[in-house]
Amino acid sequence: MAELEARIAQGRGDAPADLVLRGGTVFDLVTGAMIPGDVAICGDTIVGIGAAYEGREVLDVTGMTLVPGFIDTHLHIESSLVTPFEFDRCVTPHGVTTAICDPHEIANVIGLDGIRYFQQASTHTVMDIRVQLSSCVPSTDMETAGAEIDAVALAEVMGHASGIGLAEFMNYPGVIHRDPAAMAKLALFEGGHIDGHCPQLSGRDLNAYCAAGIRTEHEATTAEEAREKLQKGMRVLIREGSVSKDLIALQPVLTNITAPYMCLCTDDRNPLDIAEEGHLDHMIRTLIARGTPVLAAYRAASLSGAEAFGLKDRGLIAPGKRADIVAVRSLEACDVQRVLCAGQLADPAAFDARGTVAPVARGSVKAPRVTPQDFRSAENRTETDVIGIIEGKIITEHLHEKIAIEDGDKRPDPARDLARIAVIERHGRNGNIATGFVRGFGISAGAIASTVCHDHHNIACVGVDYADMARAANRLGEIEGGFVVVRDGEVLAELALPVAGLMSLESFEVVRDRLMDLRGAAKLLGVGLQEPFLQLAFLALPVIPALKITDRGLVDVTRFEILS
Repeated sequence: MAELEARIAQGRGDAPADLVLRGGTVFDLVTGAMIPGDVAICGDTIVGIGAAYEGREVLDVTGMTLVPGFIDTHLHIESSLVTPFEFDRCVTPHGVTTAICDPHEIANVIGLDGIRYFQQASTHTVMDIRVQLSSCVPSTDMETAGAEIDAVALAEVMGHASGIGLAEFMNYPGVIHRDPAAMAKLALFEGGHIDGHCPQLSGRDLNAYCAAGIRTEHEATTAEEAREKLQKGMRVLIREGSVSKDLIALQPVLTNITAPYMCLCTDDRNPLDIAEEGHLDHMIRTLIARGTPVLAAYRAASLSGAEAFGLKDRGLIAPGKRADIVAVRSLEACDVQRVLCAGQLADPAAFDARGTVAPVARGSVKAPRVTPQDFRSAENRTETDVIGIIEGKIITEHLHEKIAIEDGDKRPDPARDLARIAVIERHGRNGNIATGFVRGFGISAGAIASTVCHDHHNIACVGVDYADMARAANRLGEIEGGFVVVRDGEVLAELALPVAGLMSLESFEVVRDRLMDLRGAAKLLGVGLQEPFLQLAFLALPVIPALKITDRGLVDVTRFEILS
């Protein structure tokens, strides 16, 4: 009662506000108006705008425009390669005050304990981290993960304050064909929020998927696909990650008319790209530079996300709303100057004052040591299925090549950009090793390997020299997971990710620098991809068309089956 009365008294000006932002102009995302005057804050809540206020503390924002804090509507914090606490310190200064995350990367390694780790971490961060409950662990039955989470297990972690609903339902064939396990999870969250994941789904299959109560979708990669999903009631999340770059393709769809039903997300973005380009701030300025109305861009970055995910307490700078506020000098440049999260200035002192949670999932790389012979091909026909990389996309082509058999093996052929790709089961469950071919890396020597391998997070390795591939894969076991680049038996660069083989215990600045070293080392091997490590990781995700590979073999995602 006292807090309620204090908000009312401070909003009316009968008592000085706890904090006043003075000298700025509020950008109203409902009417598009620019509102001069102070912003009064009581605790974590905005209590007044457009008037003069006295405050116990005053923050000078003269000449700045105030916009609501940005909401990243879908991401995997693990893909930032740092802990939630370093992610907070890295991303919040870019204006992101709410991150809606799906911890299914760590959940695929250690199960419910991974989800609980993120739930606990969310209580200590400056930004508001919302933890969706992972729907598909593993994503399909065509891979070996470190854990399985069914509907009964999900019920154990429901009810946490950070929760919104069920995370991206990647097993879209399981939905449209009414798989019993999928139905049990959907029924558990019926009437609540359920995130979507249905790349290239259309027509009656899309109708069926939406009829399950799934209302958001971040996998649209073309304007046509996005429009159909909007027409069928889905909120389309425009994605721009380190590998999945869909912003330019979807930008023409984002207008003042569609903005209430479109949001922004990063899905998977690492500290190097954040340092070089930014986060949602980068998306906002890129959209505006390409002709998106300023109002539409900022709506998609905040208000639309709040509405889509039922976060009624944020998305606007208005009385009664959570005091998530970003001050910029230029709306077009989205040059973030100040960030407030729940009324708290996101400065170094704020990050220093929060608590932390002890890291989990150390020693998670349990794969046996491999030898060069493990990477030979066992096929006996020259006709060969080849994964074709499309840079900037996580969808792939299903290519077909003839590769000669020499001494019982089909060898990599750098001249034709045909590299060996392998996935090695690393959770200590069956020791599977699957091999295939991939085109698009441009690799002409050595090997690169990673334990960031969506979503099962086994070891993924690509190369043209079997001895280097074995050296790279075995080195991952020695450093508890991460990224490795090897040539002629020498480790050229590496990044240790000892938290579940996914996250570093170093600062985001150290991770950024190591990623620069890794990119440089990959170029020495001839690799031309801008982000080869996350590109490699997505080649093992069997819910994204068209051809992928898991520890069980090549997967034809269009038919949702393992190739014999």
